[in-house]
Amino acid sequence: MSKYETILSQLKDVAANPKKAMDDYKAETGKGAIGILPLYAPEELVHATGYLPMGIWGGQKTITKARTYLPAFACSIMQQVMELQCEGAYDELAAVLISVPCDTLKCLSQKWKGTSPVIVFTHPQNRGLEAANKFLVEEYKIVKRKLEEIVGEPITNAAIEASIKVYNENRAVMREFVKVAADYPQIIDPVARHAVFKSRMFMEKSKHTALVKELIEEIKAMPVEPWTGKKVVVTGILVEPNELLDIFKENGIAIVADDLAQESRQIRIDVLDGEEAPLYRLAKVWQRMYGCSVATDTKKYRGKMLLDMVEQTGADAIVVAMMKFCDPEEWDYPVMYRQFEEKGVKNIMIEVDQEATAFEQVRTRLQSFVEMM
Repeated sequence: MSKYETILSQLKDVAANPKKAMDDYKAETGKGAIGILPLYAPEELVHATGYLPMGIWGGQKTITKARTYLPAFACSIMQQVMELQCEGAYDELAAVLISVPCDTLKCLSQKWKGTSPVIVFTHPQNRGLEAANKFLVEEYKIVKRKLEEIVGEPITNAAIEASIKVYNENRAVMREFVKVAADYPQIIDPVARHAVFKSRMFMEKSKHTALVKELIEEIKAMPVEPWTGKKVVVTGILVEPNELLDIFKENGIAIVADDLAQESRQIRIDVLDGEEAPLYRLAKVWQRMYGCSVATDTKKYRGKMLLDMVEQTGADAIVVAMMKFCDPEEWDYPVMYRQFEEKGVKNIMIEVDQEATAFEQVRTRLQSFVEMM
């Protein structure tokens, strides 16, 4: 096994085994983990405590308990999260941090059935106002105070600044990885690409950064080869499970850029340097977030952003991965579709449901789409 294959294997193992990653971290540091629900949270505050921020993005289970607490039309991520918490999957977490940018997350935050303490905060949607940024600072102060009570230690500004530096470096390295993966689709197929992103949710960020840096160096040492398949830009909340990504691979589809909430939206915006307090600069990230269905954008910049990605990467098409029953994504889609059609950019919408066990409809649609291209 080559070195890059060894690194990819390690990252895939982490992505597939978050419980082991958490246990290993606790054995190494003596500290546990704090859960982070979608979509955006000030992870740097958790990192500054020395605890491991752990992403909570659902799973792949048959739903039996969750619908007692959530309606059947709640998105599958939240259905899976509710199912897992009912089974006690998150009870070992020191706390769970929940932002509430959509109605389902609001509902979930009020019906949490796990034993871990829950910290809920709100992102203001009228994001252009300075008052909105000040409001979010106050929300982050509450998060900070509650984290301090849970871990039993103060979170200093110096610790937050150090964590900001760690996260900014990780985001920069991941943005470089996205570009390298686009140049080497024979090596970084859709499944491997996703694993590199997903593993960052379960690893201490500086360790993840070191591994991805090493991966990038190994890949860039190899020659760039022509790609005979199709290249696409993917947008949506997430593209899971791996059986779905396998269909991309089977049909020679390379993901050369993405606008997925679970992936590139997490690395899009750095925390700016400056003389302002770290909480103020952390809050500014939300004000600068763009192209996301849960971050109010009256000008609907997302479609243009995706068209720019197509032009920059030379992609053949855009794939909209529509999370089943996700209202914010569904509201964005008609606007984006019109923009794609006006520019003559090929596009297709596929439905994503984490509870799904059969993927023949998606397989047929993608196969036909590739043949049409």
